[in-house]
Amino acid sequence: MTDRTPMNAMNLTLTSVQLPTTMGLDLSDRVSHYQVQRGDGKKLDAGKVEMTGAALSKLFQGWKGCRLVIEAGGHSPWVSRLGTECGLEVVVANPRRVELISKSDRKTDRKDAELLAELGRTNKELLAPIQHRSKEAQADLAVLRSRAEVVAMRTALINHMRGVLKAHGLRAPKVSAESFGARLLDSVPAELAAALQPILRLIAAVSVEIKSYDKALEQLGAERYPVTQLLRQIAGVGPLVSLCFVLTLEDPARFTNTRAAGAYLGLVPRNRSSGDDNPQLRITKAGDVMMRQLLVLAAAYILGPFGPDCDLRRFGLRIIGPGTDKRAKKRARVAVARKLAVLMLHLWRTGAAYDPLHLAKKLGEPLAV
Repeated sequence: MTDRTPMNAMNLTLTSVQLPTTMGLDLSDRVSHYQVQRGDGKKLDAGKVEMTGAALSKLFQGWKGCRLVIEAGGHSPWVSRLGTECGLEVVVANPRRVELISKSDRKTDRKDAELLAELGRTNKELLAPIQHRSKEAQADLAVLRSRAEVVAMRTALINHMRGVLKAHGLRAPKVSAESFGARLLDSVPAELAAALQPILRLIAAVSVEIKSYDKALEQLGAERYPVTQLLRQIAGVGPLVSLCFVLTLEDPARFTNTRAAGAYLGLVPRNRSSGDDNPQLRITKAGDVMMRQLLVLAAAYILGPFGPDCDLRRFGLRIIGPGTDKRAKKRARVAVARKLAVLMLHLWRTGAAYDPLHLAKKLGEPLAV
């Protein structure tokens, strides 16, 4: 009979992974729910906390060294910074990827806090963690967002003006938004003066504020983010696009591959392939909305009548083809926007000078005279 040595007597040591104590915090506007779990899953504490710096600091200080799990949202940037300052390991979950919470049939704040703690304790990668930008970058990006809101306000006022005039059988001239107020100020009919003259004065005042924003952003890019001057070598990339790109990505080293910039900004198609079925889907639209819109606008200029000859333009025109299919033009704009993001990240990381026809020369394609 063969003598067998018991497994526990062999010179083998089995070690179990020590799971961290984890706090799940479901962020709300005034009062948030939290739950703390030990590494083995035992609940240590649960309750509510006011959404103030003092109340949260007191809670975080009591659990220094543990893992804090929150969802990305309006409050998550400052709460994540506060948690880090209080000595916690902060994990910010991507709500788009955690459907167990967002699509739960029994969704409550208390239950969400419990699920965040459980997922963060066992496998934080399931939360698809995101990285918030710094406080300084967030403040500078707020200038860009404020300008966008003011521009949208002016557009709404101009559209209101055009609508009122059309209802009275009149038509506003086709002029730029910057000169709209000045051109119409003296041509409003007397019967509409009481309704539209104040609107025109508002449009003129808003245009002045937009110019002030533009000047501030130009100065901000030149003084604090000089890399924007490098990115502006590309046709269609001005102070707004370059500054927004730098503030949105913040650290070019966070991407191991420059192609990841397209996915990060939501410019890659969704993928739902199964077996032989691989449908063509729309882009994910993940990431920053304003940055994606600016890239698409820059791509539209590159493909437009005033866009200079370059690799990006040639790439987009090949997608459009000889026809005038609107869907093909839309696909081309998105594809060029994606390549533009990759190119900008490459220039940022390498500091190289931009050659608009680098690929064309490499492939021996004819150059414009």
